[in-house]
Amino acid sequence: MSYRIGLVGKPSVGKSTFFNAATMNDVPEGAYPFTTIDPTVGEAYVRVDCAAPEFDETCTPSVGVCREGTRFVPVKLVDVAGLVPGAHEGRGLGNQFLTDLNETDVLIHVVDFSGKTDIEGEATEGHDPREDIDFLEEELDAWYLDVLEKGLEKYETRYQGADAAVEEELAEQMSAFGTDKDRMKRTILAQGLELDPETWDETDKVELAREIRKRTKPMVIAANKMDTPEAQANWEEITSDPDYDHLSFVPASAHAEKALKNADEAGVVDYTPGADEFEIVGDVSGEQAAGLDRIGEFVGEYDGTGVQGALEAAVFDVLGCIAVFPGSANGSKDEKGVFRDCFILPEGSTTEDFAYHIHSDIGEGLLHGTDCRSGRQVGTDRELSHRDVIELVSTKQAAP
Repeated sequence: MSYRIGLVGKPSVGKSTFFNAATMNDVPEGAYPFTTIDPTVGEAYVRVDCAAPEFDETCTPSVGVCREGTRFVPVKLVDVAGLVPGAHEGRGLGNQFLTDLNETDVLIHVVDFSGKTDIEGEATEGHDPREDIDFLEEELDAWYLDVLEKGLEKYETRYQGADAAVEEELAEQMSAFGTDKDRMKRTILAQGLELDPETWDETDKVELAREIRKRTKPMVIAANKMDTPEAQANWEEITSDPDYDHLSFVPASAHAEKALKNADEAGVVDYTPGADEFEIVGDVSGEQAAGLDRIGEFVGEYDGTGVQGALEAAVFDVLGCIAVFPGSANGSKDEKGVFRDCFILPEGSTTEDFAYHIHSDIGEGLLHGTDCRSGRQVGTDRELSHRDVIELVSTKQAAP
């Protein structure tokens, strides 16, 4: 099971280029609205320092790859089409956009920080990227508010005059957003509200919908086209604006990432995705050398092209996920290979959660785990840490 990252953005900001750069899939690119008209799902990767070298082993990944001690673990990247103002009202591809968006765990919003596309995705100059950031959040907030109000209507109709828990009705209504009654209750109370909708005014409802959205659809801003002076100036201004403190920003150039991956495949450069440097190893023309020099300056200054960084910010920073390696008594091998697997788990996952993640049979028969680095036994309720290597001791084996 892979996490699903939703890639969103208005037309013509480089979203499809970002998708292609992350997955190297052949998705149509173009500077016109609705280049992407269907959700496209590709396999991207997040980097994890491989545990194998600590055990003097060379890993044999069952999925993904390992390059010089860096494990590339797969995640799903969903290129979602149809983000335009009014999407929550069904404008453009709005209804399908929202449906596709809701099947993702976290969002990367690709924004043209150069300001050269307007709010409709048309070419312009001097556009403020903050308008793009705001309009996506406002579209999502309006969507959440509509669903919230429907839940309140049902609650008032069903339980008028009765003593009932509003968080249960709202959790049921908004279950598609990945919330439950306990989370809903905590969110309501965190807003300083009573568990009685009759005490809420319209502002309370708007702010509650926004908070639910922030907790269930966290977001990273990929500040695209950061290899331009206009984007760099906007970056300084926007990232220092306290109105955006709740968002994570990653400077990016999807074009640079795709150019480097193409050059690497062609044998022109030696490049590891996400690296802040590369080496020219093939013959290049003067024009190509100049272009690579510009890319080299960018990745050196910004610690990479930002495509890999945005994926990892979404999974590890915003979602707070951890990577865990299954091990055996010697910390590395099983009958099928060496450090074959690396799993991405939610923050706070326990040994038992890890067992069930691998297979329900292992979870049902779980006795305990073993920390393969220390050799110590760990309980089923032990909370795991990033890059743990855990052997699972179970009375049951996974079904073939």
